[in-house]
Amino acid sequence: MSISSEQSKAIPEPKFFHLALTGEAGLLLLAWGLARWLQVSPGEYLRLTPVAVLWGLVATAPLVLVLAWMLTSTAAPVRSLVDQVTEQIGPLVSRCTLLELGCLAAVAGISEEVLFRGVIQPGLEAWMPEAGALLVASVLFGLVHAASRVYALFASAMGLYLGALFVLQDNLIPPILTHGLYDFVALSAVATRHRNR
Repeated sequence: MSISSEQSKAIPEPKFFHLALTGEAGLLLLAWGLARWLQVSPGEYLRLTPVAVLWGLVATAPLVLVLAWMLTSTAAPVRSLVDQVTEQIGPLVSRCTLLELGCLAAVAGISEEVLFRGVIQPGLEAWMPEAGALLVASVLFGLVHAASRVYALFASAMGLYLGALFVLQDNLIPPILTHGLYDFVALSAVATRHRNR
């Protein structure tokens, strides 16, 4: 999501919550249309099992550790990224309740993983090897999140991680859980950081 600081101040928080929720849910419609066009069925990759849930929980830890490092890093590009996200997204999420942040994170995890890992990645495998499909889907994921070059690189790396998790498990549940849990922690951190400025 790329929003300038002037735009973020102009959007009231409740309106942002509803717009963000609607936008993320709209990705499911896009996924449905693409799935029909590419003739893939993301539903076949949705298997809720205890092992899938465990993988989703465990796979969240490395992402949260990277986030913790980023929040304390003194490296200029990382510091700039953290400041940019706090300035742009912070005002929008700082008044959201934990329940609202949880809803946003859950819907983002579901919709983005169904679209990128459940539709685009398998759809690309019809035209290229699995590794190529993983790489292209990850780069597309990064480009969609291109608030800056550094953010796009970080999002591409996260897409690669989530895509590899999908390939490893042949199941969308682990990346959905990992994505949603990470987003919840990240949004909560950004909201807290903005409130404490």
